Amino acid sequence: MTATSWVDGADPGPFGLAHLPYGVFSTAKDPAPRIGVRIGDQVLDLRALATGTFFLPWIRPAFHEQRLNGFMAMGPLAWHLVRHQLTELLADRRHADQSATLLTPVSKVRMHLPFAVADYVDFYASEEHATNLGRLFRPDSDPLLPNWKHLPVGYHGRAGTVVPSGTPITRPRGQRKSKDGPLEFAPSARLDIETEVGFVVGVDTELGKPVSPDAFAEHVFGVVLVNDWSARDIQAWEYVPLGPFLGKSFATSIGHWVTPLDALADAKVAAPVQDPVPFGYLAESNRFAYDLTMSVRWNGTEVSRPPYAGMYWTPAQMLAHMTVNGASLRTGDLYASGTVSGPEPDQRGSFIELTWGGRDPVDLGEGGTRTFLEDGDTVQITATARSADGGTIGLAEVSGTILPALP
Repeated sequence: MTATSWVDGADPGPFGLAHLPYGVFSTAKDPAPRIGVRIGDQVLDLRALATGTFFLPWIRPAFHEQRLNGFMAMGPLAWHLVRHQLTELLADRRHADQSATLLTPVSKVRMHLPFAVADYVDFYASEEHATNLGRLFRPDSDPLLPNWKHLPVGYHGRAGTVVPSGTPITRPRGQRKSKDGPLEFAPSARLDIETEVGFVVGVDTELGKPVSPDAFAEHVFGVVLVNDWSARDIQAWEYVPLGPFLGKSFATSIGHWVTPLDALADAKVAAPVQDPVPFGYLAESNRFAYDLTMSVRWNGTEVSRPPYAGMYWTPAQMLAHMTVNGASLRTGDLYASGTVSGPEPDQRGSFIELTWGGRDPVDLGEGGTRTFLEDGDTVQITATARSADGGTIGLAEVSGTILPALP
């Protein structure tokens, strides 16, 4: 029989015993940020647990920090031990009376960025997304550039502009030029989203030592949903020949709760077959993807359901490519998949694809139609995955509302 939690309403549910994601919260009574684990609609205070003798002595100090970095740096042994202990604590009713005093309703907490972001890398791992953009930007040539099926294309972003879900996004200004118009400096008129899955590095490496794809779970702590906001008009003018810069670096939103890899163990599926066969440093002895069904809501209307399982490049391959030149990993590194898009029109993970460059407006019902984001618009991205108990877990949503450009 599958274990369930004694916390009311936790099972079945997106944040039940099979999930147990980690985040950082504070309360009006105690404004100091601290680490918690979510169970149902409650947050269990891990700092309070660590004050006693619940965790092993060498683990306790990590839960007195204000970010997850110290715990993430401890590696898989600590991750597995803590998850096992928390599962037992929240499943065994003998702990209910004492542990219930350490719970706070989610509605009464303030959430913070869960970890200090060290570096941020964004990839371009969806063949469907890359093909769609190639057709939009290069209609008279092959949609995929020659390198795309040989390596996971990516770029470095700005760690300092990674923000937690709910943070308002100010419309960026920059240089932009339409096909037949003049060059101008103005607010972006083609503000977009990118529906992505992000991977959070826990265990660092030394400079000069690449990481094998098979070492993925030895270094990656967990998963967050990502919205890499994009100013398509600024990007289109600046990206030749060096790639994305100001059109991407103004804001990247992530969910409040980090889903541990262990919670996604039953969501693994075979990844797409690759042709041509990649170089040896990208070869995986157990090639898998995560079967996540994502949902994009634009002002409350669901407009897309991108499937993550079909991504051409896997998270393990992205990690290997990111380090093959000897670049080191740091605790708190975040790398994201790039836009998740599927083969069907209603599976496209960016609005430039969904509206085909603005040609086909999206109907938002009573909210009218849209091609790109307008001031006041809100976007919410969620995802679900199969869990170990045969049910479904829900990754923490990532949302943001657009504010007008600064004067």
